Amino acid sequence: MGLTAGIVGLPNVGKSTLFNAITNSKVLAANYPFATIEPNIGVVEVPDQRVDTLVNMYQPKKTIYTTFEFRDIAGLVRGASKGEGLGNQFLSHIRSTDAIVQVIRCFDDDNIVHVDGSIDPMRDIETIMIELIFADMEVIEKRLPKIQKRAQMKLDAEAVAEYDILVKLNESLKEQIPIRALELHEDEKRLIKNFSFLTAKPMVYVCNVSDEELIDYSGNEYVKKIQKLSEQDNSRTVVISAKIEQELSELETEERSMFMEDLGIHRSGLEELITVSYEMLGLKTFFTAGEKEVRAWTFKNGMKAPECAGIIHTDFQKGFIRAETIHYEDLIAAGSEAKAKELGKFRLEGKEYVAKDGDVFHFRFNL
Repeated sequence: MGLTAGIVGLPNVGKSTLFNAITNSKVLAANYPFATIEPNIGVVEVPDQRVDTLVNMYQPKKTIYTTFEFRDIAGLVRGASKGEGLGNQFLSHIRSTDAIVQVIRCFDDDNIVHVDGSIDPMRDIETIMIELIFADMEVIEKRLPKIQKRAQMKLDAEAVAEYDILVKLNESLKEQIPIRALELHEDEKRLIKNFSFLTAKPMVYVCNVSDEELIDYSGNEYVKKIQKLSEQDNSRTVVISAKIEQELSELETEERSMFMEDLGIHRSGLEELITVSYEMLGLKTFFTAGEKEVRAWTFKNGMKAPECAGIIHTDFQKGFIRAETIHYEDLIAAGSEAKAKELGKFRLEGKEYVAKDGDVFHFRFNL
């Protein structure tokens, strides 16, 4: 269950530079609009110290980290929802992602052109938000006439509920309020799930600051405004320097650590972005460990043991019997699997067990 995030932003805000950095790829990052046409896709391993520690304990033949997929989606412009620029094809690329990562330029540089002629992050955010809102409204306005008659006759409770929630969303969108900012009941979320509304997707605003400001951006007024906005529309903010991320991506592990130490940063922008995205999507990690393989698996918070088994293979969920379980911290504290069993730290959990972040599972199943 890897995470897929679409990287969006106006042209020349640092999108492709960031993508190059986090995937260590060399995609086109030219200084003119629409340099990115098809979405570049990069898959990165999610760094997790716990995996490294388990590898030291088990010395497996294979190590597999969980992954994070980034899609670098071409720069949007005002009017994209109506076909301007490269238009709706980009909106369709966003629709298939789990989260949206919006890169916003928060530094001044006369040598880098801006599609609107000046630096104004709030205007940039509004430009993209309006296009996403228009796209969602178009979906709603196509759907409403198809269910209006059934809803008004009140003979189909499901149609009535769907009609009511779509009208509610449409009214909010007209006020430029994204769907993610609304407090929706679980039934309402279920009814709109298949529409894949763009403004319902979790949003991370990535403030791209200059390398000089990365350590202390407290005086950056652009960042302050974006942070205030994120508190209002149920999104999150991450501050990075795409330039520094690119430099980090070109270094070996030891050199990278030394460079970060010299800069005074504890973790890269990529790690911060992944952490925030996981939190927003309610994602956790469980592990499987043995001599053959140590592997990290991503699961949704609240999943029960059989569902986690199903992430590995659907047959594991169908034939689930029980899960032999120990928490990562208990295993490490014991020093070995054998010692942990001797101390009684391993448990047998059944179908109703709700998985926790850091659980190490061995699933028992019957095919």
